[in-house]
Amino acid sequence: MIQDYEPEATRRDADDAESSRASRGWWDRNADEYQSDHGGFLGDDRFVWGPEGLDEADAGLLGPAESLNGLDVLEIGAGAAQCSRWLAAQGARPVALDLSHRQLQHAMRIGGTGGGAGGVSLVEADAGALPFRDASFDLACSAYGAVPFVADPVKVFREVRRVLRPGGRWVFSVTHPIRWAFPDEPGPEGLSVAASYFDRTPYVEQDERGRAVYVEHHRTIGDRVRDVVAGGFRLVDLVEPEWPAWNSQEWGGWSPLRGSLIPGTAIFVCERSETSEMGVPPADSRGRD
Repeated sequence: MIQDYEPEATRRDADDAESSRASRGWWDRNADEYQSDHGGFLGDDRFVWGPEGLDEADAGLLGPAESLNGLDVLEIGAGAAQCSRWLAAQGARPVALDLSHRQLQHAMRIGGTGGGAGGVSLVEADAGALPFRDASFDLACSAYGAVPFVADPVKVFREVRRVLRPGGRWVFSVTHPIRWAFPDEPGPEGLSVAASYFDRTPYVEQDERGRAVYVEHHRTIGDRVRDVVAGGFRLVDLVEPEWPAWNSQEWGGWSPLRGSLIPGTAIFVCERSETSEMGVPPADSRGRD
């Protein structure tokens, strides 16, 4: 699909439905370019948590690699299913879910999909309405998928909790919230605070008719923690990967320069809570830490 206009960047409200439509359209239009630009870094069967290059094989945030054998794992916002292929290589039974049909076509192009022994099952669906029975999975994970782009993350988290079995782990990575206070630039111009960290107004790119074509939502660290709890999880760890010396690449606003000074990624390691959710603050709480 050819885009014959330059989207206007703004900050305005965007609800769940508008955000979902924008994300589906944006990823369908840009999947080819994304996989061309970043496919080499991501590999076909690596599990990379973010632009820093933190590899699940080293981090073990889902648990020891040997413990994944035989587990049912859901990857949300899977893109071309690179992470799911790594999981399958460890003996897991992964399901790679994505909103974008074109991203899943890239998953089919790379191969190793289709279910069965050693394969990855592909599902096209919205993260806020998972098409699975209760207690279908042992683990759920997402490397920069879905969570940054939804207006109601608690809705997604509650869906993830629903499909997880008791004690199930949910691990997801997002742009580190502090980055919203800085320009999205990899060079020195991206090192000075330009906006309020506490401004939760979504970043929206819209067409000439004012329709959103790309939406990204900002939550502070405190917001994210409250969302995790409101979604029925217990926060086990919060990982802020440091930029490694071997990684010389720039990826959008991520770069060795910025990565040596401020965090670029936040990884939330959560476990399904079995306690009552009564008394949890509402999802739209704006309490200050």
